[in-house]
Amino acid sequence: MLRYSILLLVLALSACGLMPEQKEETKDWSAQKFYTEAKEKLNDGNYSAAITLFESLEARFPYGRFAQQAQLETAYAYYKDQEQASAIAAADRFIKLHPNHANVDYAYYLKGLANFNDNWGIMSFMMQGMLKQDMSERDSKASRESFEHFRTLVTRFPDSKYAPDARQRMAHLINVVAMSEIHVARYYLKRKAYIAAANRAQFALREYPTTPATEEALFIMIKAYDMLGLDDLRDDAERVLQRNFPDSLFLAGHNPIEDVPWWKRLW
Repeated sequence: MLRYSILLLVLALSACGLMPEQKEETKDWSAQKFYTEAKEKLNDGNYSAAITLFESLEARFPYGRFAQQAQLETAYAYYKDQEQASAIAAADRFIKLHPNHANVDYAYYLKGLANFNDNWGIMSFMMQGMLKQDMSERDSKASRESFEHFRTLVTRFPDSKYAPDARQRMAHLINVVAMSEIHVARYYLKRKAYIAAANRAQFALREYPTTPATEEALFIMIKAYDMLGLDDLRDDAERVLQRNFPDSLFLAGHNPIEDVPWWKRLW
């Protein structure tokens, strides 16, 4: 509720946020003129200027189709400007105000994109290469939230034109979240917290059985059970690994994934 209040306050003051010469220039603008100028700024990549104009439009003309469209465009402009929290707040506001709008599916899609790119934006991708860090090694909160937003979209609007892309992103996010569990299990294993490692790997195996994380989850369970002296459980996990991954390098007794991120093995 706080971010809604802040956004409403921004909208109320947005006209005051214009420079004096801008106020003078726009004082006689119609809603359509505001919208056209804001769209030009948006298309030119001047997202902050576009946001100012869209919010000024809504403050000056709070009712009608231009105000509604400006609300949605504001969310998109914040997303393009890499202001994820503001993009989600603006999309949430649109959904709350216009739950039956013809384009409300796009608001849900934007929420998913904002959280998705919180971990997987252009800069994140570049930094990942330099730091040898993949998306799954970070806090998976944004990934989980992104998945839920996309799931809401495809559940409520299965025929939406954004649904196919959302489903593809969901498939990727499942892999990311599953591997996040594996990174935690690895951490426990390295620190000889074998029960915690086995439990975390078992959780990944149970919750995400069709992801690339399954192979290493079984390997971690084998190692942890072996160190705990739980031979029957170790042997069961090893049989499952052999049956499902007969060519697994883990069966050779070493971990080939420590130097090769899982996402590289998919390509």
